[in-house]
This record gives sequence, structure tokens and C-alpha cells, in this order.
Amino acid sequence: MLSSRIYHHWSCPLLLLGIIVSLLAGCAGFQKSESPVLPPNLPPAMELEAVPFYPQSKYQCGPSSLAMALTFSGLPISPEALQSQVYTPSRKGSLQLAMVGATRRRGRIAYTTYGLNSIWPEIAAGHPVIVLQNLGLSWIPVWHYAVAIGYDFIENTVTLRSGISERKVMSLHTFGRTWAHSEYWGLIVLNPSQLPAIAGEKDYLAAVFGLEKSRQYAAAIEGYQTALTRWPQSLIAFMGLGNSLYALGDLPGAENAFRMAVVNHPRAADAHNNLAQVLLEQGRKREALESAQRAVAIGGVMGEVYESTLKEIKSKK
Repeated sequence: MLSSRIYHHWSCPLLLLGIIVSLLAGCAGFQKSESPVLPPNLPPAMELEAVPFYPQSKYQCGPSSLAMALTFSGLPISPEALQSQVYTPSRKGSLQLAMVGATRRRGRIAYTTYGLNSIWPEIAAGHPVIVLQNLGLSWIPVWHYAVAIGYDFIENTVTLRSGISERKVMSLHTFGRTWAHSEYWGLIVLNPSQLPAIAGEKDYLAAVFGLEKSRQYAAAIEGYQTALTRWPQSLIAFMGLGNSLYALGDLPGAENAFRMAVVNHPRAADAHNNLAQVLLEQGRKREALESAQRAVAIGGVMGEVYESTLKEIKSKK
């Protein structure tokens, strides 16, 4: 568990709250109906035939869809093994939060997408997408999870692993209409060594933070390292990497991550504070004192915290 003196990489509490609420809510606000548009750099048709198929039993589309995605990511698992974690008997279905949580507990990144046209680049990159459709009416919904594994803009179709159908072909129009009811909620299950085809720094790191929050520290470390290949100066990635290494007791590794943070972001007070704590725990009081003094000098909303760290260091003999 993180020390009370190792403050999280989202230095602004409001920013952290906003990201977590957005991620856990499973929605990004109301999405207007979209028209399918294929980016010009993608092939006109693509199908991920290697995605396994687990036909669902009654009300078990959630466990079945997630088992397909996890297995394809390199973690073989059956729907039955996921049922207790994902399926809610009283609702006769699976909540989006449960799908995300079960993904994280398996050490995989749960990356959510929004927007009809967000999934074509993912499928083209080899990432199947779990989608939540309403196969009923708007006032009598029949919610259903399926796995989008292909598209064909020549025939105007989408191919799904859905229900008891291994290869369900649906028109783009029908697919878009049924998916729009969930505000185009989609879930990509990624190995931490992978990046989504279209990834924003904040969105991807929020997904990696989900692993850290779930105490999947080894997977989080890999995810933060992957992020740094795309965003090599990311303060959030350096801080998350340092915090996760610290949680596993790797003080030299955490020190290196925090040092990289202050090298690239010398005004990042949180990084100086965390570096001070790690140095102190390695018995290097003089260096720790210098880092803590820098944090206090920079100040900010966590100023009282930095002063407390400095006071603790000075009290050590």
C-alpha cells in the first residue's frame, strides 16, 4: 500500500475525481446518432477470425463476451469462471462496471471507447471490441453484450460474436442503431504491453490507473512503461510508474521513475516530494532533504503535505 507520504500522481484531487467518475460511469455524456465513416487509411474490410467463440447461456452474454476478449488477449478463461464476478442475478445481466472490474482483476487494461466510428481503427489494429446493444425497443430495452470482430464497408456490414451465433452479420445501419442506445459504449481488453489504435494520453493513463487502483501493480508498471513509449515525457506516467514500483517495494526503481519525472518536469512538486520520501527510506537523508525543500519551495495545493514530509525528514537522526 502506498505510504501516506507518497502522494498519487494525479496531483489535483478534482482531476482525479473527474477521471474516475467518468471512467466508472461507463458513459461520456449523450451521444447523438452517428453515421458510419471509415477513415481513409484503413482497409475497406477486416475480420478477426482468431477471436474465440463461447456461445452464451441464458442472460450470460456478459461473461461470454468478456471471456472471448480475455482469451484473445492471451488469458484463456471460460464464461463460467467469470460468472460470479460479472453476472448480477437480480438484474439478469452484467453491469458495465462489473465488466471493467473483472478485466482489471485479470491484469488487463479495460479501455473504454465511445462513438460509432471509434471501433473501426481498433478492429483494423487487431483489437476486438465488446459492445453493449439494445436489441429491443427504447422503452422496453433488451440489453445485450456482443464482440465486434469485423466490418465490411463494401457490403456495409459488421460481424459479431453474439449470443449463440459465432458469426452474426448485421448491417451497419442496424448495428449503429442498436449500439447508440448505450451511447456507443465499447470495451477493449488489452495486454498492458499494448496501446489502443487511437489513444489519448489522459484516457489511456486513466485506464492504466485502474490497474494500479486494483492493486495489479505489475500490470500497471507494464502499462505505464508502454505509455512512456508513446508519451516519453508524461508526468502522469512517470508518477504512476514510481508509485507502482514503490508499492512492490522496489525503492531503486521508484527513485529512478521520480527522478525522470523531476528531470522532465522540474516544477512538479509532487515528484520532488515522492522522490524525497523514497530517498529517505533508502537512508539518504541529505538528498531527501534537498528534494523535500524543492517541493516546499514550489508549493501548490499540496503545500501542507510537502511541509509535513520536510518536517519528517528533519526529525530523522
